[in-house]
Amino acid sequence: MNKSDIIIIGSGPGGYKAAEYAAKNGLSVVIFEREHAGGTCLNCGCIPTKTLCKNAEVIDTLHEAEVYGVTNCSFDFDFTKVMGRKQQVVEALRNGVETLMSAPGITLVKAEATFKDNHTVVANGEEYYADNIIIATGSRAKMIPIPGIDLPNVVTSTELLNVNEIPQRLVIVGAGVIGMEFASIFNSFGSQVTVVEFLKECLPALDSDIAKRLRQTISKRGVNFSMQSGVKEITPNGVVFERKGKTETVEADLVLIATGRAANSEGLNLDAVGVKTERGAIVVDDNMKTSQDNIYAIGDVNARMMLAHAATFQGFRAINHILGRNDEIRLSLIPSAIFTHPEAACVGKTEDQCKAEGMEYKCRKGYYRSNGKALAMNETEGLVKLLSDKDDHIIGCHAFGAHTADLIQEVSCLMACDSTISQLRDMVHTHPTLGEIIWETSMQ
Repeated sequence: MNKSDIIIIGSGPGGYKAAEYAAKNGLSVVIFEREHAGGTCLNCGCIPTKTLCKNAEVIDTLHEAEVYGVTNCSFDFDFTKVMGRKQQVVEALRNGVETLMSAPGITLVKAEATFKDNHTVVANGEEYYADNIIIATGSRAKMIPIPGIDLPNVVTSTELLNVNEIPQRLVIVGAGVIGMEFASIFNSFGSQVTVVEFLKECLPALDSDIAKRLRQTISKRGVNFSMQSGVKEITPNGVVFERKGKTETVEADLVLIATGRAANSEGLNLDAVGVKTERGAIVVDDNMKTSQDNIYAIGDVNARMMLAHAATFQGFRAINHILGRNDEIRLSLIPSAIFTHPEAACVGKTEDQCKAEGMEYKCRKGYYRSNGKALAMNETEGLVKLLSDKDDHIIGCHAFGAHTADLIQEVSCLMACDSTISQLRDMVHTHPTLGEIIWETSMQ
């Protein structure tokens, strides 16, 4: 029997980072991966999507060339090269993860692992034993139960990232992060994009004011939105939905289902070890420990926060707990970003939540149109909302506009240090930068 200190099932951002961290702290690790090293994020999620975002950004800039004094600009768009570049980026990073997993103390086994008992998993007919086991099996696209969902013109984000040609008419079911990012990308690529969403507004995790303004901005770029619309059927030619009591149909060459993600907890034989799940997700405590003392679950499989960086830091927390160490990781404070054009990002409470909780708060707003760097970049569409409590502590920030993912990171760090608005006001910011928007907002 193969023995190690820790077994990790899954090599996504949670799994491989946990393995690296454990090995650096003197623990021996065996990590299992049934598909590609790097998990969903690297192979068919964050990385390939953001690679296409860059292509879309270049196209948008070329369309605006005259603003920068470049006239008579014409270009051809080679989608084959776009997809080839995307694959090169993925493979380079995947090779990097595999190199990390060959470091001393780590053994990568390319096989599917299932539980035999609380300390043993089976893979390729062999048994592997460890004192502690971490489940990091990620998630998959959630498919809604509607007629036509199995038609060949229906895809998930995984298949859309591997299409051979740009669909002339793309209908996206769902206006969450995945739906909005692909809507922005393929609109830039030249597709006629329609987004059908059941809820009143897109991106429910965002402040509703920010979400609305972002949707309106993307709509001006040519994306059609049908909000508060329930999909009734998908046909070979399009999507049938109901809005305000009326049935409508939108034609489509390709239909993307972007209605969320479901935890990959099946096939692990969890019943054999008594690991508790709820609606398919593994239940964990704040140390990522499951209902079994030596078994942990991190990342999408526990459905606490389905973000790659959340999985990474949950992995650190699990390893620290195994090592008997305390840390200052604040897993309740996770920033997130949506890489549309323009971007959106957030951290902490929304203004909607503050109102719902009846708490005393102050909301300050800053606009891109008054920032020198934004005007120089021709990126004047944008808004920052900075929230503080009655004691002046920063409790949230939501924004859309160029590079908001970077701006929100600053606020996230400030919040992790329990900073106040008054302290932010006294922090020198470089001029001219977009970061000044955060500072200027604090001056109100």
